Amino acid sequence: MRQAHTTLTVQTPGRGLVDITRRVAEWVRGSGVRDGLLTLFIRHTSASLLVQENADPEVRRDLERFFARLVPDGDPLFGHTTEGPDDMPAHVRAALTQTQLAVPVVGGALALGTWQGIYVYEHRRRGDAREVVLHLVGE
Repeated sequence: MRQAHTTLTVQTPGRGLVDITRRVAEWVRGSGVRDGLLTLFIRHTSASLLVQENADPEVRRDLERFFARLVPDGDPLFGHTTEGPDDMPAHVRAALTQTQLAVPVVGGALALGTWQGIYVYEHRRRGDAREVVLHLVGE
């Protein structure tokens, strides 16, 4: 059994999904692990990780429109506004999505479906440098 780990820094341009599939796949290929399980973990409370459609960009726009309706910026319900009107909505969005993913690795490649990609989902309006920890266990 072998293990490998690294941390990717992902610069986000602001609210929305950033595709990290290629970077993750390249790291997996270079790890030398042929078959195993990759765990991804984002080290933030106002961003998350998603496996999502990678063919039609309208899917990503629809997701953002849905979350904008579900958790609008500046909602008077929220008292936590330390960093602005998008602060608490970003935390709620992260709570409703995922901070970690598990992706099988088969034959040295991510076992994603044809239309699946791995995304960092930035929930703040401003961009930020986000850290995603990758941990691969296998043979």
